Amino acid sequence: MGKFVPFMMIAVSAALWGIIAIFVRNLANIGFTPMEIVTLRVVSAVVLLGLIGILKYKEQLKIRFSDTRYFIGTGVFSIVLFNWCYFTSINQMSLSFAVILLYTAPAFVVVLSFFFLKEKLDRWKIISVLGTLTGCVLIAGVGVFETTTISLAGIITGLGAGFGYALYTIFGKFALKKYSPFTVTFYTFLVASIALLPITDMWKKASILVSAEVLFYGIGLGLFPTVLAYLLYTKGLEKMDSSKAAIIATVEPVVATLLSVFLYNEGFGLWQFIGSLLILFSVILVNLPILSFRKNNREKATIL
Repeated sequence: MGKFVPFMMIAVSAALWGIIAIFVRNLANIGFTPMEIVTLRVVSAVVLLGLIGILKYKEQLKIRFSDTRYFIGTGVFSIVLFNWCYFTSINQMSLSFAVILLYTAPAFVVVLSFFFLKEKLDRWKIISVLGTLTGCVLIAGVGVFETTTISLAGIITGLGAGFGYALYTIFGKFALKKYSPFTVTFYTFLVASIALLPITDMWKKASILVSAEVLFYGIGLGLFPTVLAYLLYTKGLEKMDSSKAAIIATVEPVVATLLSVFLYNEGFGLWQFIGSLLILFSVILVNLPILSFRKNNREKATIL
């Protein structure tokens, strides 16, 4: 597998995450709370993955009990923690500022990868992280600080969302040393489902869970921005530095912004356009083959 294929897998997964608003907004209009939507997402995902596993990947459903710690990491400390912190931060401050704090995730990944995965921390990664953070600020809106009171609780939970988002990449990298991308994705959502179902009282909405509209958007949410997105991301992560993968994944807010413009007729100004270009430039910068070429030439020159 060449370098381009993992890059495309991560980029496509980020694009799929970017369309999540289509499903979330419709489920919210039906009457589901944010955490109920997260529960629908993980449960529908684990059902779909379970069916795929039974039909095609039976051997990949087997894990050692001692390895469940990896999936507690990806499922509880990442999926559950990140969603809880994110929705809490939204209630504490504006959505724009919550989004900015969520996308501190690449910075967390770069630092954690340096300490725990021994990945090199070079200037290109640092420049790319700064570029993506700046791009997210511009996309969210430069006037964000004027629109809301910024609380300490909101900042802590917002940073917690970014940290939880980052943990999937870190725990996932460890899990991939022993298991396939399918196994990692399935057990991530199985553990997340086990953690969420007891605390969301989903049975109280049993009457509408079986309606055609809820099934359509619920299965769509579980399939496209969840099963397919996480399978592609995890597969791409298998062949790529975690820090690079996290930076590429910031394509998500660009896609989400474009979706809001073309589907929901929301505003898209000059700053959003510059922010989108800055993120895309940062993603390209951290993956430019020419950088490796220059590095190899310097090493050859040193030897000579």
